[in-house]
Amino acid sequence: MPVLILIGAPGRGLSPALARDLARRAGAGDLRWLAEGEAAEAALRAPPAGMAALRAEANAAGIDLAVLPEGNRRKRVLLADMDSTMIGQECIDELAALAGVGVRVADVTARAMRGEIGFEASLTERVALLAGLPEGAIAEVLATRITHVPGGRALVATMRAAGAHCALISGGFTAFTGPVAAALGFDEHRANVLEVAGGRLTGRVRAPILGREAKAAALSEICASRGCVAAEVLAVGDGANDLAMLAAAGLGVALHAKPAVAAAARVQINHGDLTALLYLQGYARAEFAA
Repeated sequence: MPVLILIGAPGRGLSPALARDLARRAGAGDLRWLAEGEAAEAALRAPPAGMAALRAEANAAGIDLAVLPEGNRRKRVLLADMDSTMIGQECIDELAALAGVGVRVADVTARAMRGEIGFEASLTERVALLAGLPEGAIAEVLATRITHVPGGRALVATMRAAGAHCALISGGFTAFTGPVAAALGFDEHRANVLEVAGGRLTGRVRAPILGREAKAAALSEICASRGCVAAEVLAVGDGANDLAMLAAAGLGVALHAKPAVAAAARVQINHGDLTALLYLQGYARAEFAA
């Protein structure tokens, strides 16, 4: 039978009374607390029906509700987007702010993340606006503007401790994924390469551009190298260029995602932080590695 998972927002929690009520109305059995007052799960007595309304009600109360198969919950591979997923910013927007073209670039970024324009074309357009920016701006952004999303280190450390391979897969730039991957403990990172000449950005990205289909291809390549299948992969992202990766993974999670992305993903986390991805896999807080 499937498992019902309930996750409260950080600092707001999950009240036992509300958790019991949601479980009862979903037709679930006794609650198992993964973290007291924060996350719980319960086996459903029958295949889920009418969950959309209950999920919407939980969402309005600041609770993430998911229904997942009981088997194969703990994944062997983590594929994570970087910008607005593992970090709280869009790196290209931060570079653009230093270059004085922040509004123009942010507008294109927003349209691309909503899926209104193609990612590759939008990236080319945005990077062109950065031509002439000193290469040192990258280090400045990393030092002063980039923050890690809460729960990221615990997510990566716990999955790696359980034997999973963790990869940071970004449509951004290796100049950022390298330091972020190292700080959060990822096994590898993949992203686009910004061209630099004479200590300044040229306004070009080295081909081929890593976008939506490249992220899905990375999933296949990593599975082949690790001897696993897509069903054993957890993928997480927030933008339109993550959709193919989320759809291909056994567990694809839209994290604080754009509306079109959340609507397309099988699982949405709208309130929890990155530790929610551990609760989805059945990890209790006492099992977290960090």
